[in-house]
Amino acid sequence: MAIVEAVATEPIPTGPVMLYDGVCGLCAKSVRWILHHERDHAIRFAPLQGPTAAAMRAKFPRIPVALSTVVFHDGERVHLRSKAFLHMTKHLRAPWSWLHAFRWWPAVLGDIGYRIIAALRYRMFGKADICEIPSPEHRARFLP
Repeated sequence: MAIVEAVATEPIPTGPVMLYDGVCGLCAKSVRWILHHERDHAIRFAPLQGPTAAAMRAKFPRIPVALSTVVFHDGERVHLRSKAFLHMTKHLRAPWSWLHAFRWWPAVLGDIGYRIIAALRYRMFGKADICEIPSPEHRARFLP
């Protein structure tokens, strides 16, 4: 799947947005897990290969083009790799939300494990050949 160039007319979403590799099996499972454990149902999701991510890259140059990096935009700042997950846990139900306290730990500690899993994710979880259609109640939370 090709990375889509930024489209000037694509609006930058407000509020929490998780950018993920749209063809990664582990990423797809992670999105389903978040939807199941979310407390406030506020997070929206967009593939790193899509126009939403491209528009966000224009405003936030920290967002890499590399598909091995999950990104969480909390409405103000962009968080990458392990920090993305730690900041996202604020929106989960307990006990998962307690992990939010670890967001202050140095990123280098969490990113070591993150990079190892990111390097092996296709071999361990495969690639999605087709996009999974979200349920009707979740459909509006998925951005292009």
